[in-house]
Amino acid sequence: MLQHLSVRNLAIVEEASVVFGQGLNIITGETGAGKSVLMGALDLVLGGRADKSSIREGASEAWVEAVFSLSDTRTVDALLDAGGLPPCEEGSLIVRRSVAAAGAGRCLVNDAAVTVQTLRKIGSLLVDIHGPYDHQSLLAADFQRDILDAYGHCAPQLAAYAEVWQARNALETHLQALQGDTADIAAEIDRLQFVVEEISRAGLTDSDEAELISQHAQAANAEQILTLGSAIAGALTDGEASAFDLLAAIQLQLAELARILPAAAEWRSDVQSAAVQLQELGRAVNDRLSQIDADPGRLQQLEERMSLVQRLKRKYGHTVKDILATLEKDQARLSDLATRTEQVERLQAELAAASTRLAEKAVLLSKSRTQAAGKLARAITSELHDLGFLKAGFTIDLAACTPGPHGADSVSFGFAPNPGEPMRPLKVIASSGEIARVMLAVKAVLAAHDSIPVLVFDEIDANIGGEVGRAVGQKLRRVAENHQVVSITHLPQAAVYGHHHFVVSKEVVKGRTLMRIEELDTPQRIDEIARMLGGKGLTSVIESHARELLASVR
Repeated sequence: MLQHLSVRNLAIVEEASVVFGQGLNIITGETGAGKSVLMGALDLVLGGRADKSSIREGASEAWVEAVFSLSDTRTVDALLDAGGLPPCEEGSLIVRRSVAAAGAGRCLVNDAAVTVQTLRKIGSLLVDIHGPYDHQSLLAADFQRDILDAYGHCAPQLAAYAEVWQARNALETHLQALQGDTADIAAEIDRLQFVVEEISRAGLTDSDEAELISQHAQAANAEQILTLGSAIAGALTDGEASAFDLLAAIQLQLAELARILPAAAEWRSDVQSAAVQLQELGRAVNDRLSQIDADPGRLQQLEERMSLVQRLKRKYGHTVKDILATLEKDQARLSDLATRTEQVERLQAELAAASTRLAEKAVLLSKSRTQAAGKLARAITSELHDLGFLKAGFTIDLAACTPGPHGADSVSFGFAPNPGEPMRPLKVIASSGEIARVMLAVKAVLAAHDSIPVLVFDEIDANIGGEVGRAVGQKLRRVAENHQVVSITHLPQAAVYGHHHFVVSKEVVKGRTLMRIEELDTPQRIDEIARMLGGKGLTSVIESHARELLASVR
């Protein structure tokens, strides 16, 4: 669950901290008090979009920290391990994110730096945020299909279908490339033959680039290399009064000294070793000098070779590696075109076989979806009855369609909110309040199949009220039996069902607006429910009503 959320210097928040509890956490407050800032902070720390304009005026950066306590860390730990990150210790996961006014912000998981992409992946395992504008996503056919697939555990069938779909598309693309206009193909063959011959004649290798530079530098400075090298070889071993000769004389002196000073024998051994090393060094210098070619013709050959490589780079790639990759690609394409008739026949046969496999996978996927559709429709209908649609009908219809990346089914949610009305597509008839309740019903059904521990509902009860608000509160509390739920609401009928109740408020201090959030005890909660009912401090009747609402839940 989400244990702790801290926010600093974000929008109107100078510093705020909230400790959430298990079950249903209700957040209320006046419009504009800053509830949306909390949701924005949570979205940010889970990998959402960072906006520098959200940094509090006068601050250099904004910080958000979320602490999660996980009963099962295996899935999260596997993702952390894949990214080389430290695992959760004793079920604790700490996520931090900053947004900086200058430069890039930081993302930290268990105090290790991560990318926003990794943060987003981790966040998707921890929290599902449903905002007030997400209702409309329920009307999209793709979203409806995804809901059905999630409920029906259709991922294996969908993955198997998608693999064949991609393979079939690759075959189709290859076939189309071979079946172009004859004149165009003839021109392409001519072009490819020229490219292949030009690059092949050059006889390039991967090491050409570095070797050419080294050999050219050596040839261009051959005279200086030979002059300096010869002087060094002479000083080491070859010349008069060389270092080797000097060491030989020292050895004789040490041999004489050793007769009267025994320690000199060990010194003589050291000098002998140095003389051997010096001799080997002189030999190595001479061997290398013998390989230096000072012929001006050699320099000209290397310069011509370098010019050839540079010309090929301008035409076929930035590096020799790129040029060779072009050669390999064009050779393969030329081979394809040279055996075009055979290739087309082979690809047509493979495409036909892939199309058959795709149809088989599509049938399996459709069967899985069909089996789940009726169960999901009945489950959502039952939830809708609890949410005030006592006589409503809900269906999930599947129709065959042209195969696409997600199968050969079009999925449509049908809805009849009132008795006597025909079942029609949800997107045609539902009002915003109805869509909100259908979405909550969907979330309630999926919650039983969802491993995400934290569900967040930001004003999901917008545009509804009265007794329906009570039904929404009851449903949120029921979902909270298996998940931690955080819900922002303006409905007192829903707010009373929270296990924990937080209120967000703002005040002006020294000319600056500050937001604060605090958990309410029972007397404070009565006052807040009374305010939400519209009459805090006006009459005892309103306060009594607030007490009764809270008592009815208990």
